[in-house]
Amino acid sequence: MIFVDLRDREGIVQVVFNPEVSESTHLKAHQLKNEYVVAVRGRVARRPPGTENPKIPTGEVEVLAEELEILNESRTPPFPVEDHIEVGEQVRLRYRFIDLRRPSMQRNVLMRHRAAQVIRRYLSSQGFVEVETPFLTRSTPEGARDFLVPCRLNPGTFYALPQSPQLFKQLLMVAGLDRYFQIVRCFRDEDLRADRQPEFTQVDLEMSFVTEEEVQECVEGLLQEVFRELLGLELKRPFPRLSYSEALSRFGTDKPDLRFEMELREVTDLAEASQFGVFREVVKEGGIVKGLVLQGRGDLSRREVDGLVDLAIALGAKGLAWARVQEGAWSSPIAKFFPEELQRRITERMAAQPGDLLLFVADQEGVVNEVLGRLRLELAQRFDLIPQGLWSLVWITDFPLLSWSEEEKRFVAVHHPFTAPREEDLEGLDRDPLSVRARAYDLVLNGHEIGGGSIRNHRLDLQRKIFRLLGLSEDEVRVKFGFLLEALQYGAPPHGGIALGFDRLMMILCGRETIREVIPFPKTQRGTCPLTGAPSEVEPGQLKELHLKLDL
Repeated sequence: MIFVDLRDREGIVQVVFNPEVSESTHLKAHQLKNEYVVAVRGRVARRPPGTENPKIPTGEVEVLAEELEILNESRTPPFPVEDHIEVGEQVRLRYRFIDLRRPSMQRNVLMRHRAAQVIRRYLSSQGFVEVETPFLTRSTPEGARDFLVPCRLNPGTFYALPQSPQLFKQLLMVAGLDRYFQIVRCFRDEDLRADRQPEFTQVDLEMSFVTEEEVQECVEGLLQEVFRELLGLELKRPFPRLSYSEALSRFGTDKPDLRFEMELREVTDLAEASQFGVFREVVKEGGIVKGLVLQGRGDLSRREVDGLVDLAIALGAKGLAWARVQEGAWSSPIAKFFPEELQRRITERMAAQPGDLLLFVADQEGVVNEVLGRLRLELAQRFDLIPQGLWSLVWITDFPLLSWSEEEKRFVAVHHPFTAPREEDLEGLDRDPLSVRARAYDLVLNGHEIGGGSIRNHRLDLQRKIFRLLGLSEDEVRVKFGFLLEALQYGAPPHGGIALGFDRLMMILCGRETIREVIPFPKTQRGTCPLTGAPSEVEPGQLKELHLKLDL
């Protein structure tokens, strides 16, 4: 007898070719090789006792083949069509049509499909209208480089592929559609990484006459439905909220992973009272001293601790001070600079116990938060501190409206230029722009930002003032945003919304490390497609038709 695993989108079933059932079919089965495309007709029967396979859904049955047709043959594939294989990503992307046959990749694609269906169904039930917005639009400054498309009909002019539908969804609010959504492709010409692609998908929402809380409540309901349908999990609502400043203070980042503790603790005042010159000098120059506790790791060897020091320096610190907490006193090269009472107070503030390891960074506040925030994540992964099967969703609120760019010597928008300031902070736009808080909010899942949104500027005078603060001239504003400013003069309602990163959300739900695993045909980190060879050169005639010349 010949046994064959027949695979389709739903899984595999065992097919048995028995000469006693059909001699001719059995003879033809000798021709079969991996990845041949076949049609089989036969009788479904229970497997003989003791031969069942409980690991697959069809493990109790088999097909006793009566007829076989070979529909197409296959070359030997470049790698086996199975999970848990060692094969380079470049090869996988070059033969993506083979890679997508693997069960795990099929599950990712099907999970993505199911998620899109749940989102459409839920938002439609909440009164949202799905509206498509243009891919060929004009170039507007939104934070990243645009992909430009030359226009043959108007030589010397260019379309831009949208970084987001931001302006169009605001225009839809002015148009009175009041609840819009779209699962939409967006394009940004920026440096790539594991969770970034030049073309990506957003779940885009916009609503009229809403507060921040109402937008957040809607998104919580949406994600609750997604988790329920896809994972069979019930999310607890409402999701916790953290202000931007509190997130930075406690976790060193505005996208904190709350599945584990290890909060940052500031000890600047206590460090200043010590005799440790490094700490005292930093505090004198306006810096701070912060630390974190690595619980139960006071037994790390000196070599391992030195490795943590090297890691902190690689992350941007000038150094990393450390101390082992013991009964009575610290064990540390810096212990002699801290009287026992001061050691006790620092240990108490950091909520440390004997057997723990204290790690300190001293520098300007931004550097300290950045280094300790990244060190916290690295330590959690290195020492397996993140519980499996735990989901942490948190809203980050009260972002600053603007930040100062030393490189450009001007204010820049923290989110985007259309974000509204907090009403109580409006006077600060003239007096102290950096003190103004935005009506903005981000949604963070397991340490990944999966969404960002805000209440928008619906008043023309306020939007013009924001543009002026950003250093945009009247001519620039008129040329780049004139259509939006004109729309704001025709009864624009108060409105706000959010964009959820669909690819990033699916990456997390599927338990993957990169969004390339949940995008059927992704680009590499260099923005290339090994499958199709894109981007590629084009024929000189095409360039001539577009009135373009290359200068390389």
